[in-house]
Amino acid sequence: MELMLRLEQAFGVHLPEQAVQAAQTPRDLWRTLAAAPRRGAGPAAPAPPPMGGTAPAAPLPQAAQTLVEVLQWHAAQAAARRHVTLLHDGDAGEGGEGGARDDISHASLLAGAQAHAAALQRWGLAPGEKVALMLPTGRAFLEGFFGVLLAGGVPVPMYPPLRMAQIEEHLRRQAHILANAQAVLLLSGEPALPAARILKAGAPELRAVLTPQRLAAMGGRWQPVAGRAQDVALIQYTSGSTGQPKGVVLTHANLLANIRAMGRVLKAGPEDAFVSWLPLYHDMGLIGAWLGSLYHGLPLLLMPPQAFLGRPSRWLRTIAEHRATLTAAPNFAYEIAAHRVPDDELQGLDLRSLRAAMNGAEPVHAGTVERFCERFARFGFDRGALMPVYGLAECGVGLCFPPLRRGPRVDVIDRQALHERGRAEAAPPGRPGTMSVVCCGLPLPGHELRAVGPQGDELPERQEGRLQFRGPSATAGYHRNAEATRALFQHDWLDTGDMGYIAEGEVYLTSRVKDLIKRGGHNLHPYDLEQAVGALPGVRRGCVAVFGAADPTTGSERVVVLAETRLEAPAGRAALRERIAQQAIDVLGSAADDIVLAPPRTVLKTSSGKIRRAACRSLYEQGRLGQQAGRSVAGQLARLWLDAGSRRMRRPFGRLASAGIALWLWLLFGAAAALGTAAALLPGRPLRKRAARAIARAGLRMSGLPLSVQGQPVLQALQQGPWIAVANHASYLDWLLLTAVLPAQACLVAKRELGRHAALRWFLGRMGVKLVEREDVAASVDDAQRLVRAAQAGECLVFFAEGTLTRAPGLRAFHLGAFVAAAQAGVAVVPVALRGTRSVLRDGSWWPRRGPIAVELHAPLRPGGPQWGDAVRLRDQARGLIAASCGEPALG
Repeated sequence: MELMLRLEQAFGVHLPEQAVQAAQTPRDLWRTLAAAPRRGAGPAAPAPPPMGGTAPAAPLPQAAQTLVEVLQWHAAQAAARRHVTLLHDGDAGEGGEGGARDDISHASLLAGAQAHAAALQRWGLAPGEKVALMLPTGRAFLEGFFGVLLAGGVPVPMYPPLRMAQIEEHLRRQAHILANAQAVLLLSGEPALPAARILKAGAPELRAVLTPQRLAAMGGRWQPVAGRAQDVALIQYTSGSTGQPKGVVLTHANLLANIRAMGRVLKAGPEDAFVSWLPLYHDMGLIGAWLGSLYHGLPLLLMPPQAFLGRPSRWLRTIAEHRATLTAAPNFAYEIAAHRVPDDELQGLDLRSLRAAMNGAEPVHAGTVERFCERFARFGFDRGALMPVYGLAECGVGLCFPPLRRGPRVDVIDRQALHERGRAEAAPPGRPGTMSVVCCGLPLPGHELRAVGPQGDELPERQEGRLQFRGPSATAGYHRNAEATRALFQHDWLDTGDMGYIAEGEVYLTSRVKDLIKRGGHNLHPYDLEQAVGALPGVRRGCVAVFGAADPTTGSERVVVLAETRLEAPAGRAALRERIAQQAIDVLGSAADDIVLAPPRTVLKTSSGKIRRAACRSLYEQGRLGQQAGRSVAGQLARLWLDAGSRRMRRPFGRLASAGIALWLWLLFGAAAALGTAAALLPGRPLRKRAARAIARAGLRMSGLPLSVQGQPVLQALQQGPWIAVANHASYLDWLLLTAVLPAQACLVAKRELGRHAALRWFLGRMGVKLVEREDVAASVDDAQRLVRAAQAGECLVFFAEGTLTRAPGLRAFHLGAFVAAAQAGVAVVPVALRGTRSVLRDGSWWPRRGPIAVELHAPLRPGGPQWGDAVRLRDQARGLIAASCGEPALG
């Protein structure tokens, strides 16, 4: 972008972004310049119609429990209403090359999502399984995201590769996300297929890499999957600015609470229009821009990120030409607009329609706020529209917003008082030794925020501390990361990982906790120094990292300034070091211990452009800074393929070990069956059942399967009887498990089809298994009465309440037979949750695998009476308890 703007200004031409991005040599650039039209040549593009409507605000889907219900509600209420306009790279008004527009209505989005869902279900996607989306901004992402939800899956957005110069690091981080999420399918666009295939080579749980075109060609019929507010709707991976990305688990209830709260503050409605170039794999673009626009029924004009990066003025011109009222972007975008966009690209710009321009997702700088407001005031921009906001993935996206139309508020404080005493003491503007902190507003309705000290005590106003929050948008934790989840919570408060202070109820951010530099008992904040160094001539703006490195001689931290530069002359580099050293003294009040001048692409960043200071610090301490910048693309790809190849070579050994485990388990199962048959010959049913229990227990011990049994007090109480136990049914292993765990007097209830074979019917009869009819209504009524009499006679019965088992995970509807018997016999129901058996031996598979299994016995439920309604209440209570502890989603 920087190169293109300089060329255009120097030669007075308008360059096509795609040609500049594709250029490999100066000769390619020269040819592009020679063919480029002069600035202002050609007819002006006609102004598009305004996006927002003028009709009175329509009702919102307040009763919706899930995102799927939100989409279905809008498709029913306003099927043809324009929901998203996809604006491709060239559609930019003045200076644009022209481009395609794609209008998407609520009805067309729902239809496309249902087609995706049908194809995903044909691929065997089970409810609760994860699907990674490595797709660029476009119709495929929108339909794919809701297609996953409609199929009962959980979408996991990932960003596609954009810069081949850092392809190795990109794919290693994406491989971490795939492994942590345990994604079973990956949706990828055609251009990213080579990268996706590398990822698949190292992801054994990934069943397939699918493209939108392949899904569209499959066809099929979508089978609706019931969803609940507490179901997981999204796993949003953090940017990883302070370490490996962590998967934030967000339910439908979390997301809708966040979207509704932000809408209340913004007073959003169908008369608004939102313009966004934010990528959909980022929470601000996905939740704040797209899903927020969907819920509130306002049209969204969506640009790919490359449209902004290629020509930043396109963002502003799109707002003006469509008379949009809402937009959002990180601080760097406002800085680029204020500092880099040429004046001639702003001619005729009118920003009077904009009533809320949110600045968030990274630290908001006071200088950027002032420069943007000052430059664009003459284009009709109202200072009151600029809204510095604060949020984090662990709270959906938004946490704090300032009052609407107030404009930015900046607090000037004494830097030394903050560093030494943690006090945000007001100071006169312009006085040396001050720092400007931007206010990010009040917590959203229903949410709370506080600053706490090292011992977790809440601090008074204007005292810097760790920021904590709570509210309905708060995540329950990180996906498969128990350690990070424990660190996230302090009772019911969640740690943001940010430092800041509260003043008049509003939050002021000062630093990330992990970015603080502790030196001489003081806390030094890196951001102001990074901004000051980045403004120096010779330093690449936005490519400066200030961090603390361990100093073993003093026990404190050394201040390191890492700055990218293209300067090569020794004299120029020496002069730049001196200027950086002086800036450190002026800003921090102390000297930097080390100043590292590095080549471009040395400072590591996240997918959203945040500086990864912890990663830079790690490379610095290992002496590897700058090594990643010079690596060829071919070398990076070769290393990735070698890694994937080595994993492929290790897989046969893993399969051999897996085959050995399967053989051993089948030998044990066969031995148990033979011994069980022998036990059936023993005299007396009580002796036979005790022998069967001993055989099952011995077999489980010898299998090596890790077994956990919870509810020992319940188990001891069951020795008395009578009772009826109900369990979920996930595997044929469940019979063995219940026989080993429950008291020997337990009598299993099974379907009559098992008695078709004479030998099996003889064995089941000897073991007291009661067979019941499922198909013949009259026979099933007789069987039900027989079970009631057995329970009244004191027998202990065990039911698989789902009736049968399937390969796909999920707790299915419960039959009423066990609960009718319990209600009429007046005996207690004991809910028993089985967990892990489906993974060990799945229906339709003859390859058992080693894995943990668990049994959890819940306290007995007493029937309220003998009526039908009493049985229904028993069923619902038992299913709720089993659903909460069986480790699988409740279906239907």
